[in-house]
Amino acid sequence: MKYIIGILFVISSFTINAQIRSLGSGVGGFNQGINRLDTISNDEINVKLSGKTKFTDYKIISFKKDTSYVDTTLTIRKEYKFNFRRKDNFELLPFQNQGQTFNNLGYSFRSISQYPDIGFNAKQFNYMKIEDIDYYQVPTPTTIIMYRTGQEQGQVLDALFTFNLSKRLNLSFAYRGLRSLGQYRRSLSSSGNFRSTLSYRTRKDQYRIRAQVTAQDFVNQENGGLTTQALENYISEDPNFSNRSRLDVNLNDAESNFEGIRIYADQNFKLFSSKKDSTNTKNFTNLKVGHILHYENKEYRFGQASLTTDFLGEASKASGGIDERVDYKLINNQGYLEFNSKYILGKFKVKANYTTVNYGYDTIYNGNVLINRSKLSGDAVTLGADWNGRIKNFKVNASANLTPGSGYLAGNHFSGEAIYEKDSLFTVKGSLLLVSKAPRFNTQLFQSTYNDYNWDNNFKNVDTRNIGFSFNSKWGNASLDFTNIEDYVYFDSDNLPKQFDESITYLKVKVNKEFKFFRNFAFDNTLMYQNVSSGNAVFRVPEFVTRNTLYYTGEWFKGKPIKVQIGGTFNFFTKYKANAFNPVINEFTVQNDSEIGFPSLDLFFNARVKRTRIFFKIDNISSNFLPSRNFFSAPNYPYRDMSIRFGLVWNWFI
Repeated sequence: MKYIIGILFVISSFTINAQIRSLGSGVGGFNQGINRLDTISNDEINVKLSGKTKFTDYKIISFKKDTSYVDTTLTIRKEYKFNFRRKDNFELLPFQNQGQTFNNLGYSFRSISQYPDIGFNAKQFNYMKIEDIDYYQVPTPTTIIMYRTGQEQGQVLDALFTFNLSKRLNLSFAYRGLRSLGQYRRSLSSSGNFRSTLSYRTRKDQYRIRAQVTAQDFVNQENGGLTTQALENYISEDPNFSNRSRLDVNLNDAESNFEGIRIYADQNFKLFSSKKDSTNTKNFTNLKVGHILHYENKEYRFGQASLTTDFLGEASKASGGIDERVDYKLINNQGYLEFNSKYILGKFKVKANYTTVNYGYDTIYNGNVLINRSKLSGDAVTLGADWNGRIKNFKVNASANLTPGSGYLAGNHFSGEAIYEKDSLFTVKGSLLLVSKAPRFNTQLFQSTYNDYNWDNNFKNVDTRNIGFSFNSKWGNASLDFTNIEDYVYFDSDNLPKQFDESITYLKVKVNKEFKFFRNFAFDNTLMYQNVSSGNAVFRVPEFVTRNTLYYTGEWFKGKPIKVQIGGTFNFFTKYKANAFNPVINEFTVQNDSEIGFPSLDLFFNARVKRTRIFFKIDNISSNFLPSRNFFSAPNYPYRDMSIRFGLVWNWFI
């Protein structure tokens, strides 16, 4: 026990000393696994080791306890994931600088959190959640490093170090740091994602614990997009403004900062067990009593050295700067009892949660508006159960949670999935999600020195229902999602949160197929079709999104020391009235004035030398020869011009 306490103290020390930075003088679909560190199936692993260790000994265990392996292969999926988020961005439209936000080309409703979050969703695309953090088991110390150049000046570096002090005790430490200047004025991005994990079990597996500590911060200069005149200069391709830093922007001293600290620990003690297979015994086996602690503190800040009333509207004071902050704190304690039995064909868990949440400001920022409260808070008891069953190749997972009452945490959360696996040929999956919960807190209460950015709402719960189907096989992949949303909360064209009094019906179909020909060539295709049959006045997506990659793979030179991957990726989405970005609230808002939609072409040359993968890419080379200058990530926010990026992923196995 002293040993475990000492390890937890080391993790805590790392967290306390993690840097939180500020800028300038202001305040500060398919194969889309989150935070997956280059994992792949057994038959594609390419880790060559000496001695008695095998590649299958280097395990990566996900939050859901799925196991994969550290991998050094070079595949087209690695090309798609080589970005600062380390995951496939197929359904996202990036802004011009890495580290900035994304506009949505599609939405996923298969997984929704149980309780309402702080909001400010535009700041959380790179925020690592509990389920994004992996755990490890390795026979020797292992290091994985990713480096990538930034836009103009800067870079991103993601380094992981993990080791086992024994077969039963693993530690990992990782940090992802990003700083990138960007092509336009006031678009600098800076962020840091520190995370550490611990996993331990006793010799007879009677006690287990896995824990994680994260400290994350995301700082962005906010320019408010191009001014009206600068927008005309950009669209007309005025040669005097080919240097994008000459284009004027709406905000010249604004900055936003989002920070989050989380502690999560799941521990259980086995009261009794059976050596026999749990599905063949007559009694309940592997009875465990457990406890989960989840503590999370998030903070959002927006600041300016001077007011900009001509762009953001009237303010409660005539001059001076602002530094406005809102905090969110969630503490959740869960106690559970878990057991296996043949009568339920697997594992069953009953659980009870006690949750408290606090959101708000330290003071009232604006005396001109009728807002007399600065905080929202609540606590609740949640009762629930989980079931994981299996019959041969058929698996069923279900989870139900009920939070009675009428406060901010009241609601229900039910999810279920059925999976059928036919050896390695194909997998069929059906899923159901039913969620009722309060909308995010920044839509309910928000304060600002600017008069137009103050509200205190009493919204009803948002009800979300999703039915999903997936088919994955060696012949291709396909998925279908049907989503219905009642009382949807959104930001309107006046930047105010509203609750939609009609239903939203959203259909998404996605297919993926790779064709291989002439031995070394392949053509990978992903197509997504979307339709919003009701509610498209507030919920908008492009009808078609496609990505097509033609590439060559070969091994060069005598002895085949180098494997190369050369190709191009064509991206396209049909025109739609994409949401506008608001830098004060860091949310996307409905707009009715303009449409965006364009093709783009990226070229890449990648190589693998032993355990090192090298990436070289030319982003949006199509901007040099397409006649129309209609490349936008959001209204007034141009997409990136042609740029050259390179980097590498390096693995060490000591």
